[in-house]
Parts: sequence; structure tokens; C-alpha cells
Amino acid sequence: MVMEIPKTPSFRLEGRKALVIGGGQGIGLACSVALAEAGAEVMIASRNSARIAEVVDEMNARGFKVAGYKLDVSSVQEIKNFLQEFGPFDILVNSAGMARHASSLEVEEIDYDLVMDINARGAYFVAVEAARGMEQLGGGSIIQISSQMGLVGGLDRTVYCASKHAIEGMTKAMAMEWGEKNIRINTICPTFVKTELTRDTLNDPDKVEWIKSKIKLGRLGEPEDIMGAVVFLASDASSLITGTNIVIDGGWTAG
Repeated sequence: MVMEIPKTPSFRLEGRKALVIGGGQGIGLACSVALAEAGAEVMIASRNSARIAEVVDEMNARGFKVAGYKLDVSSVQEIKNFLQEFGPFDILVNSAGMARHASSLEVEEIDYDLVMDINARGAYFVAVEAARGMEQLGGGSIIQISSQMGLVGGLDRTVYCASKHAIEGMTKAMAMEWGEKNIRINTICPTFVKTELTRDTLNDPDKVEWIKSKIKLGRLGEPEDIMGAVVFLASDASSLITGTNIVIDGGWTAG
């Protein structure tokens, strides 16, 4: 009698179609490359059409299957039109995000609206529209790029924290609703990663010193630190994981 031993689920993504929103730079670009390297056909969407074209040309030159289109997630109608035209997708990674950091007593209404429109409202409706398509496919994986600030508070980041806490809450609720449809939804919560979004903060030596004092591993994040997690959550290797987060914070939230 031959002993049956477990077989490791595949991390490969051949035959799957992925949409990466905000996939032209920073963490989003890292996610686009990671999914493409794992075999997925990747569509990159962003408000910056010139940047998309540059990234798509470079990735296709390296043998990846990549296309790019303009999308503004602050417009719900544009989200609906985009997903109806180009979907359905097996994988959605939403890395669209913005920040307007200021003391809570100094936040202007326009800044509040801009951050919440993209980080929370946009995240909600891209997930909903992607899920409609995944239901036709018999399932899929939705990955929201959240933040460690979705789990804790941060100085001068009240609105940003509010938007990321919203993502964590909606993800849990959506997982409860969509589990029976085999649609998984999770978040990735990075610490400070060296990207365009964090450039101003990381140009301040005092802030960098404070940030490193909070990160138990003693270093800032790099976009590459996110790549393994996004492939894992997109693949069959995470087929029983939904409604939770992968925290890539170097131990910041450990205490």
C-alpha cells in the first residue's frame, strides 16, 4: 500500500486574469510584477496613463502578459464601466491610495473627502464590482492594500487611519457575505515602505529615526517585501484564508 502524503498547493497563477489598481508605481507595481512572474495575465489600472504605458512596455519587454488602462477609483460609475468592460477577473489587487497628513484639528474638508473617496469609497466599490464578476467565474481572490495604520493610530494621520480602519472592517463583512460564493477577500497591512507616497515623511531624519524605533526589525519596508504576500493570497496556497490580514510591519503592531 502506497502512503498518501500531502501535496503543497500551487503558488502558480497561470490561466488567471488579475487586475491591479494603482499598479504603476510603488507597492502596486511590485504587486503587478509579482503576479506576472507567477504566471498571471495582468491588467494595470491607474489615473496616470503615461506611467501605465511606460510600465506596460517595460514588463512586456521582459516577457510578461500585461496591459494597462486609465481608471479613476474616485468615480463609482467609472469603476462600474471599467469592470463591466474588462472583467471578470480572477484576482483583484487594489493598491490605489492617497494621504493628506495633518493634525486632526487642521484637516480641511476637501482633504478629508479626497482621502476617503479613494481609500475607502473607491476600495468598497472596486471590491463589489470585482466580486460580481468573480461570482460568474465561481470564485476569486480580492486583496486590498491596507496599512498598519488600519490596526493602530498614527500621529497626524487621523483621516488616513480612518480610511484604512474602514478597509479592515469592510473586508471582514464582505468575507462573511461572499464566502459561500468562493470569493475570498483579505488585506495586506504594510508599515512605512519606501515609495512616492511616503517620500516626504522619509525625507525627515527625525521621523525616520522614530519610525525605525517602532519597527522591531529596525528597517524600513521595501516594495519587494509585499510581493510574496500578494502571490500567496492570490494563489491556491491560501484557499482557506479570507476576512483577515497579513501584517508586514516588521513587528510595529506587536507591541
